[in-house]
Amino acid sequence: MEVVCDLESIREGLKPSDWASRPLSVWRYRELLPIGRRIEPISLGEGGTSLHPCPRLGGMAGIRRLMVKNEGENPTGSFKDRGMTVGITKALELGKGWVACASTGNTSASLAAYAARAGMRCTVLVPKGGVAYGKMAQAIAHGAEIVEVEGNFDRALGLVIELAAKTPELYLMNSVNPYRLEGQKTLALEVFDQLGGRAPDCVVVPVGNAGNISAIWKGFRELEALGLLKPPLPRMIGIQAEGAAPIAKAFKSGSSSIDPIERPATVATAIRIGKPASWKKALRAVRESGGLMEEVSDEEILSAQRALASKEGIFAEPASASSIAGLMKLRESGEISGDEVVVCVVTGHGLKDPDVVVKSFKGPMGFQEFLSSMMAMGAGARSTQRSPSRA
Repeated sequence: MEVVCDLESIREGLKPSDWASRPLSVWRYRELLPIGRRIEPISLGEGGTSLHPCPRLGGMAGIRRLMVKNEGENPTGSFKDRGMTVGITKALELGKGWVACASTGNTSASLAAYAARAGMRCTVLVPKGGVAYGKMAQAIAHGAEIVEVEGNFDRALGLVIELAAKTPELYLMNSVNPYRLEGQKTLALEVFDQLGGRAPDCVVVPVGNAGNISAIWKGFRELEALGLLKPPLPRMIGIQAEGAAPIAKAFKSGSSSIDPIERPATVATAIRIGKPASWKKALRAVRESGGLMEEVSDEEILSAQRALASKEGIFAEPASASSIAGLMKLRESGEISGDEVVVCVVTGHGLKDPDVVVKSFKGPMGFQEFLSSMMAMGAGARSTQRSPSRA
């Protein structure tokens, strides 16, 4: 399902100057959100994330105008907060007091926080042993009921959908909920504002359950329909991990359907999903926009994570770095031009999944090892007039 706004009525009463007078956030664009005017939003200050110019990373990729939209700056550290503020507010408007989701981590952390803010009961189903501790800790701290499921995310999602169908008082908050995706479309509206009323040439997005890429595309389409954004609209480029890439494979083969992956496997736990619920919307967004889908290896993801952190100071979890990995791959193949204005969406903070960094990256060294490396490089004599032992 999809929320269809009465854009004609909205256009008649919309004053973009009103947006400019409000803080950059999800609720800046309230006129485009399907929430009644009488209800107060359940908010933690989500949205308004930075759009970082990344010249050093762009130099590596051969792109002159590369920017990163860092969704790790949201209250719980991921883009999910955009959808949850709207979804939870809608649940409150509908008189619901109990919300639930299936999750690989970020959705559960975000839902738990916003449910706590609203005073709602929250239940999350997670694949046993398949959620990074940084995310699990958040859901625990916010008081959610955490139910571990034998199997992967797709199994957990099937169970929670079945539970919601049998339990009228329970409100489902996965991306199959169209109201949640309305919050996520505000990323497009923010990028439009941050670029001075224009769109980039392409937007590169990690794809897991596939709701986000379609939501962002919806945001750009609505800006065009309102007469605020002139064509061409950006190409939407979705990136999946090789071990969990049913949509990318369907796109490349020209298929109108996906072949689910029974046992998805990737270091990028947030997008380790073999049967994405919103695959139809994602394929439509990519094809309508003239975009494409690509898949990247775990090695490419970890390399991109390291480059983003060491070159630009932005620490992203592995799934988030897949957009950077995909950019590098597509630039090399010529699918993305070096003259394009490119926005890569980084969906979650690196502290969500710190174990990957500890296991995969070079760790601390002993002081004597450090001194030896300095001596070998001649750094002690060149950079200071003091001896290594005194330093």
